[in-house]
Amino acid sequence: MRHHITFDQARGAVMTRESLERDRWKERDIARALQDGTLLRLQRNRYVFGSEWEALWPESRHRIEVAAAFGEMRKGAAAASYESAGAVWGLALYRHVPDAVHLTTPQGVHVSSRAGLRRHGDHLPDDDVVVHLGVRCTTLDRTVFDLARSLSFEAAVAVVDAGLRRAAFDGRRYDLDAAEEWRDRMLARAARGAGLRGVRQAVAAITFADGRAESPAESVGRVQLARLGFDRIRLQTRVPGPDGREFRIDIEIEDAAAFLEIDGMTKYRDEAMRSGRTLDEVLLDEKRREDWIRGTTQHRFVRAEEKHVLTAEALGQRLGAFGIRLPR
Repeated sequence: MRHHITFDQARGAVMTRESLERDRWKERDIARALQDGTLLRLQRNRYVFGSEWEALWPESRHRIEVAAAFGEMRKGAAAASYESAGAVWGLALYRHVPDAVHLTTPQGVHVSSRAGLRRHGDHLPDDDVVVHLGVRCTTLDRTVFDLARSLSFEAAVAVVDAGLRRAAFDGRRYDLDAAEEWRDRMLARAARGAGLRGVRQAVAAITFADGRAESPAESVGRVQLARLGFDRIRLQTRVPGPDGREFRIDIEIEDAAAFLEIDGMTKYRDEAMRSGRTLDEVLLDEKRREDWIRGTTQHRFVRAEEKHVLTAEALGQRLGAFGIRLPR
């Protein structure tokens, strides 16, 4: 089962020829490993084990690519940007696979290109650059703005939701004032960037954003619901449960008196996510929770998988199968 790793773990996965030689790899061993896929070459002198690479999701693979690229670079004016800065900041890139490590340099500053490295000459003020986890990269705000301009709208909303989530949560409390301050700041950034490619999309994503979305699938599900014509959509609705407990539901579609739960398979397959419970116990707990919510609220309860939110049409069909009529 594929998994994610942190940027520090990605840095630790990158090997050099010198580190391989210290582990007693000979030249012929390295050549053979590269030929049969045991090793993958990421940069001129940066490698990763093929088995580790294959076990990762694209965002985590890109963290390794960024770590390898910056391991080869001398210090300079370039900063990791776009999806590469997103990888350093731990942002999910919904259904997007980076094709290169992205660097932004101030206009007029030259950085030589090489395979797997893409340069962007752009306005790069000092306050848009920070060293994060040892990597010189664009700030979180700048990274979110650049990705909101350049990714698909679905991926843009997922990234902007994640940026807003980091700004607005104070412990477990969602601070509405902090959320609006962040939104105003990002819209002001967009206004300063008027005329740049993708700014209109960025404005739409920032305006639509809700930091209460807990996963890219929830963000995208909300996009598809809006495309279907639903206007009153709430995230993380709380329903009082038995014995003083409280249940939270991913999305409430108030227009249809319905709840939408978007399930990934990880919550069932990953032992860490099951908190010591067997798969049968997880399924039984989910059934009891769903029965309680439906019984006490009289709302329809729809479970959807990520495939059901790929398009508005797919989600519309899923909702229709549960008797939910679309607004248009």
